[in-house]
Amino acid sequence: MDQDVPGAVLRTARAVLSEKLDQASAIDAVFSRDVAERLAGFTLGGGSRMRSQFIWWGMRATTAGSQAVDVEPALRLGVAVELVQTCALVQDDVMDGSSLRRGRPAMHVDFAESSGLLCGPKLRDSFGRSAAVLLGDLALAWADDTVAETSMRPATRQRVSAVWRAMRTEMVAGQYLDLHGQVTGTRSEARALRTAYLKSALYSVARPLALGAALAGAAEDATRALSAAGRCAGLAFQIRDDLLGVFGDPGKTGKPSGGDIREGKPTCLMAVARSRAGTSSARAVLDDALGRADLSDETLTDVRDVLVTTGARAEMEDRAGRLMKHAARHLAEASVEPYAGNRLLGLFESVTGAATTPSAEPRTRPVPAPETGSSSPSDATGPAEGGKAR
Repeated sequence: MDQDVPGAVLRTARAVLSEKLDQASAIDAVFSRDVAERLAGFTLGGGSRMRSQFIWWGMRATTAGSQAVDVEPALRLGVAVELVQTCALVQDDVMDGSSLRRGRPAMHVDFAESSGLLCGPKLRDSFGRSAAVLLGDLALAWADDTVAETSMRPATRQRVSAVWRAMRTEMVAGQYLDLHGQVTGTRSEARALRTAYLKSALYSVARPLALGAALAGAAEDATRALSAAGRCAGLAFQIRDDLLGVFGDPGKTGKPSGGDIREGKPTCLMAVARSRAGTSSARAVLDDALGRADLSDETLTDVRDVLVTTGARAEMEDRAGRLMKHAARHLAEASVEPYAGNRLLGLFESVTGAATTPSAEPRTRPVPAPETGSSSPSDATGPAEGGKAR
């Protein structure tokens, strides 16, 4: 199982979704064909299974040596998290108006291009967005069903349920802050940090690790240290995602280059660049580009140049590296099982593109959640890094 966690999750997902498709088919053939089958195909058809892997290795890392690993609940929770991710991606594409996902038409575009629609382009687009929202709602419902239908001891269920409830709400809160920043022009680094903390640090890494620890019945201090490592790695993951959104190859990322800029998203990368640019013409280039749906390739190149010349790109890459060193130290404090701990470090590196070799200086305090409106980057990363931690 350890050698192919994504494969094991995929096999479990096929079994879970087969049951769900049978239920959908019994309700209505059109609904099953158009919505349920698309949902299953999207969930099974791509993605790194990153969050489900964090559940598995969070459980393995905190399982006592003589304690048997409870395989089925971990894999089923992995499927549930994959379904939540389906909801998040599909509805995020609707909100952002993104046309591509994983190199293919986004779900709302796919619905709008369905054959048999006897209406004009405006109604097609409206139908596509509405149908995609419903598909996302169904994915979240199926995720909850999967958790509820998973066999767990009462004490384990209580621990898992507490983390699960928090994760769902935090994901929605992070998405709302993302939207709010786009329409209010809120571009402070503190708000960008808060959004990244909720959308990536918690939802993508820390909470899946905590779900695994909950399955293992881990001690509170071990869970706390493991979650702290996840928060650091999750923020590093978001930094990498922000950088790929501007500098990445769409053929590899599966998303249009510059999408975050066109949508006016308040990322830390742009906040740092604006701060470094001051009142210069470089800042005007950034401000003129943010939120421009018709952003040209030439202007996007100008934005990239500003991100490089102001040092914002290099600073964010440096922050990712520092965060990963903090993640490694927190993981060591969790006293995890050595083999699983090494696999977690490798997973951290694979999703962030940054090394996890810890730096020599000791960690001075735990990693709390960044406060709304806080301007101190150390709030999310442990020790103060002179403004260089996200």
